[in-house]
Amino acid sequence: MSMKLGIIGGGQLAWMMGDAANKLGVELIVQTPGQNDPAVSIAQYSILAAVDDAAATEILATKCDIITFENEFVNLTALSLLEKNGVCFRPQLAALAPLLDKYEQRCYLQDLGLPVPQFFALSREKEVESQMENLGFPVVLKTRRHGYDGQGTFVIPDFATLSKIINHSKAQFLVEEFVPFTKELAIIAARSVHGEIVIYPTVETLQKEQVCRWVIAPATITKEQSLEIEAIAYKLLNSLQYVGVFGIELFLTAEGKILVNEIAPRTHNSGHYSLDGCETSQFEQHLRAVCGLQLTNTTLNCASAVMVNLLGYETSQSDYQKQRQQLAEIPQATVHWYGKTEARPGRKLGHITVLLERNNRNAINDIIHKIESIWCPPGKICQNFPE
Repeated sequence: MSMKLGIIGGGQLAWMMGDAANKLGVELIVQTPGQNDPAVSIAQYSILAAVDDAAATEILATKCDIITFENEFVNLTALSLLEKNGVCFRPQLAALAPLLDKYEQRCYLQDLGLPVPQFFALSREKEVESQMENLGFPVVLKTRRHGYDGQGTFVIPDFATLSKIINHSKAQFLVEEFVPFTKELAIIAARSVHGEIVIYPTVETLQKEQVCRWVIAPATITKEQSLEIEAIAYKLLNSLQYVGVFGIELFLTAEGKILVNEIAPRTHNSGHYSLDGCETSQFEQHLRAVCGLQLTNTTLNCASAVMVNLLGYETSQSDYQKQRQQLAEIPQATVHWYGKTEARPGRKLGHITVLLERNNRNAINDIIHKIESIWCPPGKICQNFPE
């Protein structure tokens, strides 16, 4: 009898689990708000409800053996009542609890002794002025909950801008030092029910307006830096007793120092290259971990891989068939199109991965430019490539 896995969330991350689910004989049942959400097309059954609707999750639990998460916008308090009644969540809710609020996540990382940027929780404005003395401007302001793809993250140049945002928003904020990094890095790791851990290569990412534009695997860093990042992943996964796939975003400073920026307790955009560039994708690895199967090989099957997000640059119902066809003709390229019914600026509509026989940065930059010139019509603002 096949394993029935519930997924809270039905976006592209759940959709990309479809092929692996077929391969492993796992039935997917999703809880997602929209009939047109990507994962509805690959699920055996869908419950159309908000991801934080715990009553819908209670129904989901009756239809599956285990429940996992595609995103972190859930109501842990309500779900904990289900967990107490025997519903099996993987990762378990205790592993998610310190991570969902960005301030609490940062405190957790610091308490573990991991290197992080300086930070504080924003409270009343009088206190802010004295706290800001230690940081200076610019600073980075983040909403503590529900921020993703640049939503809820602001680079603040001065105190007047900071005051304006905090006086006009009901959100709770985390303030952190602005890190003048030389590279943004990320790593995907997975931990099984039995505590086995596998780690993917560290990658370099480019974020613009806090949205991931491209990923290069592997990152060009020293062996020592690579080992330090892997040690961070091991420490986090074991400390949380985490089960599943987990993304860690990091900064590399000019002095060669590694700082942990953020944790994503799920499959992550920085690991999409693994669908084509690795023996086992992050999506298959996640299913293996949460379904109690053995974890498998994470090595690259090419010298390097580049993944470019295909971001919306207009509001449109187009499926961009012509551009996708041209992109697919790039040698060693695979286009993954998420099947969303509406494009809008900044929305992740798909991604393309190109595998290379050499790890050559100039060749990689040329490919990113080529992808960009095909995807983005003249006069449209959608630069993915490095300046």
